[in-house]
Amino acid sequence: MIQALPEGVRVRLLHSVYGDPRAAAELVALLSDRQSAGLDPLPTEPALLAPQLLRALRAEIRSLPDDTRLLLLLAAADQYPVTTHAFSRAVTAARLDTRPLERAESAGVAHFGTGGVVFRDTWTRIAGYESGSPADRRDVHRLLARVLHGDGESPRRSWHRGAGALGPSARLVAELRGAADKARRTGQPALARALLERAATLCPDPAERSRLVTRAAADAWQAGDGDRARRLVADGTADDALSGLLALRSGNATEAFDALLGAVAHRARTGGRNDSPDGEGAPGDSSCGEGTPSDSSDGEGRRSDCRDGEGAPGDCRDAEGTPSDSSDGEGTPSDSSDEERAPSDSSGGAPGDSSDGDVTSGDRGASFDPAAHLLARATEAAVYTGDLRRCREAARVAARLGVASPGTLGGLAAAFEGRYEDARDLLQAAAGRCGPGGDPTLLVHAGIAALMLGDHTRAASATLRAAASARARGATGVQAQAMEFRAYADFWTGRPQAGRAAATEALHQAYATGQDNGACHLQAALAMFAAITGDADVCRERAAAARSYALGRGLGLPAALAQWALAFLDLTDGRFAGAAARLRALAGFGPGHGHRAIRHLATPHYVEAAVRTGDTRIARAAHADYHRWATVVRSPDDLALSARCRALLAPGEEAVEHYRTALALHARGTRDFERARTELLFGSALRRLRHRTEARDRLHSALEAFDHFGAPHCAARARAELRALGAPAAPTHSADPATRLTAQQLLVARMVAEGATNREIAARLALSPRTIDHHLRGVFTRLGIRSRIDLVRLIAGSEVP
Repeated sequence: MIQALPEGVRVRLLHSVYGDPRAAAELVALLSDRQSAGLDPLPTEPALLAPQLLRALRAEIRSLPDDTRLLLLLAAADQYPVTTHAFSRAVTAARLDTRPLERAESAGVAHFGTGGVVFRDTWTRIAGYESGSPADRRDVHRLLARVLHGDGESPRRSWHRGAGALGPSARLVAELRGAADKARRTGQPALARALLERAATLCPDPAERSRLVTRAAADAWQAGDGDRARRLVADGTADDALSGLLALRSGNATEAFDALLGAVAHRARTGGRNDSPDGEGAPGDSSCGEGTPSDSSDGEGRRSDCRDGEGAPGDCRDAEGTPSDSSDGEGTPSDSSDEERAPSDSSGGAPGDSSDGDVTSGDRGASFDPAAHLLARATEAAVYTGDLRRCREAARVAARLGVASPGTLGGLAAAFEGRYEDARDLLQAAAGRCGPGGDPTLLVHAGIAALMLGDHTRAASATLRAAASARARGATGVQAQAMEFRAYADFWTGRPQAGRAAATEALHQAYATGQDNGACHLQAALAMFAAITGDADVCRERAAAARSYALGRGLGLPAALAQWALAFLDLTDGRFAGAAARLRALAGFGPGHGHRAIRHLATPHYVEAAVRTGDTRIARAAHADYHRWATVVRSPDDLALSARCRALLAPGEEAVEHYRTALALHARGTRDFERARTELLFGSALRRLRHRTEARDRLHSALEAFDHFGAPHCAARARAELRALGAPAAPTHSADPATRLTAQQLLVARMVAEGATNREIAARLALSPRTIDHHLRGVFTRLGIRSRIDLVRLIAGSEVP
């Protein structure tokens, strides 16, 4: 049944149950139709994920002796849902005997080692916690809080104090909120989320509770827990910023733009201070009840209203559990780092988060402008829609409100209006803000600006730094977004295999974190890489998946990119009329028309397809606009492609000098794959002009490059030209499978050699088993083998890295 789910739902489901097949099978049967379709968030509470499995595991643990179960409860509370590494200290402080754990080891439930108690699996650890009574759980949390007094342990101590509380407490709410602020500043949004959820449970003020839940939703999203974030948003205070961010990454991009632009206006009018989680007060400042802000997160032994117990587990006999304990069993084991980290002081792009640091590595002391940050997010929404009129709209709103516009927004708006010189200056300023340690959202924007300028080295650097900065801040979701735009740099610089591998990993991460819009963009990027490497079936499958999703959510960019991938496949396979028809709309020219990024991709190839069909009228106009942009931004690669277009449009010998100009410009750029295509086209033209010697040299150079890039269909065209020239082509076979297979076939072959089944390979590559079977048949055909055993021997005997 799980294979019938949409790919994104399937990945999230497996992630939510920690990859356990028993829990996965149980959860599939419990999903509603809307959850199965990905329209509603999946459950997040263990009791709703796999109730039967949890019931059986609790019964197994409850069959153990009381002293064994107490130690298992203490160990589980130390690990779930927040990891605190305090079990050994708690055992020592309470003078507990650990020998009863031998019974747990004999039963196969857990074993005790130098690092503490290791449970059989995640679900057994959850059952170990939930099998304890509410009173016992409070006792062990209080014990763990007592022994957590090291540097950087105050947020985790506050967590245990909150979990050990008997009932509502304004003082504890203030402490938990302050601890969440500290966790967020040190790059631990998952811990911040857990602290705020607990604070909301203990808060006696309904309005403040709602605000805490909304802030917890923002932290959950930053931590990559998309399902939990969406569930919390429904229970929290309405907030355009957070709703817009969620829509940007998993909803309708047009609605995201409207919500984010509305949030910009609201922040600008209120000075960035409001009741939403984006406008937090100082740490510990809470309007929840009459209690004063607690300082107990900075010191030991300060009692809150919850009457912390000082005895060992079992010594404190509190009243029976109150509803405040209901959240003790919620959540998932924290994904945050076990150590306190101190990256730069931003949490990585939560909408308008006032605790974020500044946007560049050199200005961390400057104040953070929530409105400007939200404006950057609105710019992303405009980019994803492909309707760059919205950039102009956002720029006008920002100017009216006095909000500083990111350079990417101004640059795209200027390019849309045909003010290319202004666009260049603004994009160059944005691309220059790509130093290490900056805000990941602004680093992504620097990468986008660099891509627009044709500076692929800077684009690669900015996007990699964005991913690293997001990782340091615990902002899991931004990592996948950075890799979306890194894919373009890999494409342009002729690294299809490395780009495909990175995009595949990012696709899985995007699905796991609930960012289906980002996954759609990555699907289109993978279709693009498949088009380059000649994997026609994968290209069509990825492009179809991207377009069907994108068209229903206003995602013009991935829809257009998928269309380009199909057009490029047509072009390289000789279907010129089909390629020209697809590319004509993508290469639309003139101010106010088309998406600049896709026009960059489409125009040179549209000119090539149009020349082949003999209909060059529109292609000449598209090239004129492309050349104007290339001249303004002074990108050697763009100028090289413009010269190639001029060569294709020129008659006879006149084309030769344009080709020479193109290759001279390619030598100063980074688009090695396009340089090889220019050599192929030049060699073909030289053959027709009977310049046989130079034609042979150009074609051999192109052939060698295509073999290196893993583009067999392009290599086949070069060999066909060499045969027409009467020159020997390079041998088509080698002892090394890497030279005889496409990138996707080689990846499948390696996985088969490692013992993976077709279904396992399909799950890992996010493809259908039928596609994997097709690839495997292609592998057998190309290598001249008949069985998986032959493949294992061949791979083992080769020097495939």
